[in-house]
Amino acid sequence: MLTFLGKRALAAVPVLLGVVLLVFLILRLIPGDPAQILLFGTKATPERVAELHQQLGLDRPVVVQFLSFLGDLLHGDLGYSYSSHGPVIDEIAERLPYTVNLAVGALLVALLVGVPTGILGGLKPGSVVDKAATAFSVLGLAVPYFWLAQLLILLFAVHLGVLPALGVGGTAALVLPSLSLGLGFAAIITRMLRAALIDVYSSPYILVARAKGLSSGRVLVSHAMRNAASSVTTILGLQIGNLLAGAVATEVIFGRPGLGNYLVQQIGLKDVPTIQGIVLFIAVAYIVINILVDAAHGVLDPRVRKAWAS
Repeated sequence: MLTFLGKRALAAVPVLLGVVLLVFLILRLIPGDPAQILLFGTKATPERVAELHQQLGLDRPVVVQFLSFLGDLLHGDLGYSYSSHGPVIDEIAERLPYTVNLAVGALLVALLVGVPTGILGGLKPGSVVDKAATAFSVLGLAVPYFWLAQLLILLFAVHLGVLPALGVGGTAALVLPSLSLGLGFAAIITRMLRAALIDVYSSPYILVARAKGLSSGRVLVSHAMRNAASSVTTILGLQIGNLLAGAVATEVIFGRPGLGNYLVQQIGLKDVPTIQGIVLFIAVAYIVINILVDAAHGVLDPRVRKAWAS
């Protein structure tokens, strides 16, 4: 397994370098001068703008800026924020717990809703339960999470007044953001798990297990779920990246001080180092999560373990 993880990590290096280059170039093609934005409202003179350009390193050629940026990254330095003048890594560390709490909450909602619903639909295809599970998956995929967030706020915060709509005051403040972000994810899990179970239950080894007199619960847990879970695990890893992306709009709607909300603020300020740092952090997290999902896939599927050994 260690050999496989090492190979996957090496394969991810070109991807990460590509992300670094794209982020670096795209942010510099956006109209607007960071120095002018930072000095907005101060009646800055051309001399002051030129001085700030020099301080920020914007007067150097783009290639030199990129090589300097890449060298800093190799030393774990994401630079300093234009707006707060503090290290970008500290700004990320301060807000990361709020985003992680939201992502974990949404993931729990997705698993607690999606797995049971997918199992019920997969065990009895064509039944009323299956049709309800299918309807939930279609509706969950069709409804945008930011629109669902507003509906949840209107229902539970405005009309019923049982849950807070804004802020980070304890577990209660995490319920609505987690639901709005996690229900769409639950619909995907429901759809994938239902399809996987229907396919698995038509396999010969399931018929053999039933012929041996194993109970329905034993067949489900020991045979069907073990094989169906491998495909669901793969989808799980891919969708975790979408959770991080969805956290941007969700945090803005619910006023959570996480990375997503902070990223939107810094885009408005054209705080290039901070934007680069957050985007690269999310990219690295996405790559690491996918490597771990591949490892989990190998644990669940013996065929993948055999491929590792070859």
